[in-house]
Amino acid sequence: MKVLVVGSGGREHALVWSVARAGHTVYCAPGNAGISQVAECLDIEALDIPGLLSFARKGKVDLTVVGPEAPLVAGITDAFESRGLAIFGPSRSAARLEGDKAFAKELMQRYGIPTANFAVFEDMEKAENYVRNHKLPVVIKATGLAAGKGVTVARSFEEALNTLHDLMKIGKLGEAGKRVVIEEHLEGEEVSIIGLCDGKKLLFLSPSQDHKRLLDGDAGPNTGGMGAYAPVPIVNKAVFNQIIEEVFSPLLQALNKEGVEYRGAIYAGLMLTRDGPKVLEFNCRFGDPETQALVPLFPGDLAEACRQCALGDLTINLEPDLSGKHWALCVVAAARGYPGTYEKGLPISGNLTGGENTIVFHAGTKMVDEKVVTSGGRVLGVTGIGKTLSEARDRAYYGLGLIHFAGMHYRHDIGEKGLHYLNQRA
Repeated sequence: MKVLVVGSGGREHALVWSVARAGHTVYCAPGNAGISQVAECLDIEALDIPGLLSFARKGKVDLTVVGPEAPLVAGITDAFESRGLAIFGPSRSAARLEGDKAFAKELMQRYGIPTANFAVFEDMEKAENYVRNHKLPVVIKATGLAAGKGVTVARSFEEALNTLHDLMKIGKLGEAGKRVVIEEHLEGEEVSIIGLCDGKKLLFLSPSQDHKRLLDGDAGPNTGGMGAYAPVPIVNKAVFNQIIEEVFSPLLQALNKEGVEYRGAIYAGLMLTRDGPKVLEFNCRFGDPETQALVPLFPGDLAEACRQCALGDLTINLEPDLSGKHWALCVVAAARGYPGTYEKGLPISGNLTGGENTIVFHAGTKMVDEKVVTSGGRVLGVTGIGKTLSEARDRAYYGLGLIHFAGMHYRHDIGEKGLHYLNQRA
């Protein structure tokens, strides 16, 4: 197949890597320095839907796989399908599941999908009064797309009120934050479950666990994700089946009742609470950085699975690995200042390709004068693969130690929760 991958981050590098490995011809728009080593990168931005459509038609692309959420929310799938082109990713109406958090929460409430108690506000004064009358911490979310930076866990009233002021009055996140969801803070283990959907059936990838906070020990601000590993030992067969029965099955039924056909990746960010799994968020695409840990573990042809979903006829039947026959762990190397303001254009040195059991996925990189330099907040993701979680972790951190750029920083505790659980169970 000729496959076009849309996007430029670590998730897209992982998707390109997987598609190329299966023997397909791959294009990526716009791509990055690492992606250019395994695919032809196009000078077309991810939100340039007419430009992407033109290339796909002229280049006779068999399948387009959309990485980031913004083009999906903007309606790229509708545009491609109206011209008879196969594309993996939900329609504009289905992508509201991620593009409008208030819509997602209200859908869950209507159809009994377990989630945190919440309220939606457009008026800052009413939001402030709500916060004053609820116990801390509270979670404040911008309803629109915010590149992983729209969630604040406010542990004091001052922090909550400042967050509301920044979002609703100052407009820190633009229109995305003018409307907010305020919800109760859930306690437990966080996991990510991703399913590939053809509108009726789901093919699940292994459970994974993201690390959203910037610093060790889950401290610091929320980010787009500082690392992930898969599978997650706390998600055994019973827990996994409960998630399918209580979250994914009712979600598909809800969307069908709402007249929405969902074809693409469905991501559920879940908290495993004492009362069972509860949904933190739904995303309409592959997770980042979860994909960098999941793709190396996928036993089949990912592009073919995506093609079948895009055409509404998923026949591949693979069970996700819950037992841990193989493990993968990804650590993100970020630029100094991320998730705030950070410097770009810094030269990167070291082993930027990895080895037999280590893969370096590029996220915020580009080529300048034949040298790889930083161009984003999350710069690289180093993934280690092993027969144990400890082995995968050691390989990821070893690979990370062979790379350097000024101000490079990363978490040192990716996977520790999984290791702790395995040690307890042993």
